[in-house]
Amino acid sequence: MELELQPLNLPSDNERPIVIAGPCSAETEEQVINTARQLAKCGCHMFRAGIWKPRTKPGGFEGNGEVALPWMKEVKEETGMLTATEVATPEHVELSLKYGIDILWVGARTTANPFAMQALADSLKGVDVPVFVKNPVNPDLELWIGAMERINQAGVKRMAAIHRGFSSYDKKIYRNLPMWQIPIELRRRIPDLPIICDPSHIGGRRELIAPLCQQAMDLGFDGLIVESHCSPDNAWSDAKQQVTPDVLDYILGLLVIRDEKVTTEGIHELRNQIDDLDNQLMELLAKRMRVCREIGQYKKEHNMTVLQPSRYNEILDKRGAQGSLCGMDAEFIKNVFEEVHEESVRQQMEIINQ
Repeated sequence: MELELQPLNLPSDNERPIVIAGPCSAETEEQVINTARQLAKCGCHMFRAGIWKPRTKPGGFEGNGEVALPWMKEVKEETGMLTATEVATPEHVELSLKYGIDILWVGARTTANPFAMQALADSLKGVDVPVFVKNPVNPDLELWIGAMERINQAGVKRMAAIHRGFSSYDKKIYRNLPMWQIPIELRRRIPDLPIICDPSHIGGRRELIAPLCQQAMDLGFDGLIVESHCSPDNAWSDAKQQVTPDVLDYILGLLVIRDEKVTTEGIHELRNQIDDLDNQLMELLAKRMRVCREIGQYKKEHNMTVLQPSRYNEILDKRGAQGSLCGMDAEFIKNVFEEVHEESVRQQMEIINQ
């Protein structure tokens, strides 16, 4: 199914992408209004804040709920900014619309639950409000698209995707792994769908926000949703990933926005070289698979198992080191040869089971 989309018609300026900024949580009326005033002074047009904040474990601050919604209304009346918040239940939708929230977004945990998504979709029937859908916590593009399809089928046409990264047990630099290839594939599949980057949740640390914002712009993302707090170190939730409005303004001022409309004529010859090299890669892979099938035939005739762990480890170690010497990331080379090996095993299994 293709999404039926209409333009978001959200405010921005010629020098910056769409930017939605504000604190992780609406903690107090003073904190919300103070942050909003500073952001408005910096030229921000859209204000975000979490009204309902269910945490991974109970016991932490989980939002003020309906009590905080009048504060958002006050922000809109005083600054003229549009307001945005996360919704996870039909009741959230009803209350947000009651208090004039302009933009709704769906969180990663909700996106991962088709039952919750359908309940939200049902509550949005007949409502004309922009709805942004964050990627699910796990790297599942079909689940992400399916969640957006449910909202779209309810009649919501002004939609966007939010890329907030993917949870991983193995924590490295980022709080959530960017796995940029997934939003890139989403762009290929649904080219008219705006994609917003959430560098706060991808990075998990404020010093990573600037480089992540630039990466998103380099990849042609349409905007950013960034957590900004008047006093980040004192925030009641996710303090480490929030920046002050002044710091956010500085980060946005340094962004280099690439021009997608510039002609590609100057790189036409280089792209021809890439096509030629890709053809050579395909021919080499085909030759490699032919040799693998011959090995499969030998294993069948000699009653050998297909998988030889020592040989597999040797390939990964050798090619990873070789890749590093050639200026490529060893982990990237490992991933490539894991895929090649998986296809080799599949083809040998076909030979053995004939």
